[in-house]
Amino acid sequence: MNAAKRREIFLRLQAANPHPTTELEHKSDFELLVAVILSAQATDKSVNIATRELFPVADTPQKIFDLGEDGLREYVQRIGLYQTKSKHIIQMCRILLEQHGGAVPQMREALEALPGVGRKTANVILNTAFGQPTIAVDTHIFRISNRIGLAPGKDVAEVEKKLMKFVPKEFMQDAHHWLILHGRYVCVARKPKCGECCIQDLCEFKGKVF
Repeated sequence: MNAAKRREIFLRLQAANPHPTTELEHKSDFELLVAVILSAQATDKSVNIATRELFPVADTPQKIFDLGEDGLREYVQRIGLYQTKSKHIIQMCRILLEQHGGAVPQMREALEALPGVGRKTANVILNTAFGQPTIAVDTHIFRISNRIGLAPGKDVAEVEKKLMKFVPKEFMQDAHHWLILHGRYVCVARKPKCGECCIQDLCEFKGKVF
């Protein structure tokens, strides 16, 4: 796929959704961090259901830390891997309080040092909370990048590296959200909705379905 085609893809995605953002509900950087940790191998919908009950009660590191693991599990027990996630979030809150004054750090190294936070989660926080041009390659972005020929790679690290190289700078800030939403609602895994796709004529997928 050449540069002109990539640029046109993002121009169309931008036209269809000028101001994309995460579907995880949050009112602060900290709430976003908690929601992203909870969203691993879970749907945004299930996370939002849980945090609508959790955040009115505990929306700061201190308040969630005060809940303890048992208290937190009561709110997130319907989310996959909730026991491990609860443990990580309580540990994360303790570190934020002890090392960062209760604030979410804006440096990748500090974010990735937090329990439950890997490179993908750090990329989401850096992009959505702090406006840095990062791309968090989840299953949707990995699938789309390979399927349509945008940035094919054998693993998420390779796809991320190629996207950072190939996505035009003017679209880098929002590329992450455009690709996730496109993969979630249009270029779905089992049967992509090619007939509804605004970039289907630019896509290099040979198995298009109409």
